[in-house]
Amino acid sequence: MGSAVTGELSVELRGFREVQRLSYECAEAVAAQLKPGVTEREAARMQREWLYERGVRDWFHRPFAWFGDRTAFVDFKIPLQFFPTNRRLEAGMPFILDMAPVYKGHTADIGYSGCLGLNPLHDKLLADLRDHRELILHEVRERRTLREIYEDVDRLMVRQGYANRHRAYPFGVIAHKIDRVKERRWSPTLFGFGTQAIKGLASDAIHGHRDGWSPLWSPYTFSDHPPVPGLWAVEPHLGFRGTGAKFEEILVVTDSKDPEQSAFWLDDDLPHVRRWNEGAV
Repeated sequence: MGSAVTGELSVELRGFREVQRLSYECAEAVAAQLKPGVTEREAARMQREWLYERGVRDWFHRPFAWFGDRTAFVDFKIPLQFFPTNRRLEAGMPFILDMAPVYKGHTADIGYSGCLGLNPLHDKLLADLRDHRELILHEVRERRTLREIYEDVDRLMVRQGYANRHRAYPFGVIAHKIDRVKERRWSPTLFGFGTQAIKGLASDAIHGHRDGWSPLWSPYTFSDHPPVPGLWAVEPHLGFRGTGAKFEEILVVTDSKDPEQSAFWLDDDLPHVRRWNEGAV
């Protein structure tokens, strides 16, 4: 699927892979505990507590949970609507768990899509996300501009019959850069986002503006440049009426002339990739 061979990862990249795997382990553990009547707020708290017990003390953003039609961001107009609510999970209902912890100074940002019981439509969305993962990697290796890749993802969604739901995120982003964060015993958050991580993103935005690039991967002109080397948390998000599904994981971009090393997914041992490889959906 286009990730680096595990043994070839640098110590630095292994740190990012560790926190990404920890995040997905958290998502699977919490998903296994979800049952009818659990609220989004309770699911978000379960993620926080699970990660806290394993040493997480800082965040790029605190955990989110979306249930039912909120997985497709139906009628989302303002940022506050992204925060967990008292919406209760029901049988057959899709859900998304989304968390971005900082662990040992490394950041991850992941999205996990699941469903409480059988839901063939949700299964179809999950299966169709595979094409987006492959398209994004292929076009990043071709050094297409971020804006062009975004538009190609849009076109693929239209061909599949879906709506683009990552466009509902602030600035319409499909991805953003992540980086190391200075490790502290505790770090404050502001509106659910870790102040240290946000400072880092803001610094990237300032330097990028000066040099002609942006740490936000959007459909707008400020993303009209080839991928910049670094780590990108990528999250294509499909919607069909009241059902949404996405993955979010780290894409590594380098300045290597070797196409396979110029861009690769940090890890292929992730729940959605295993699901595709096992033919479960």
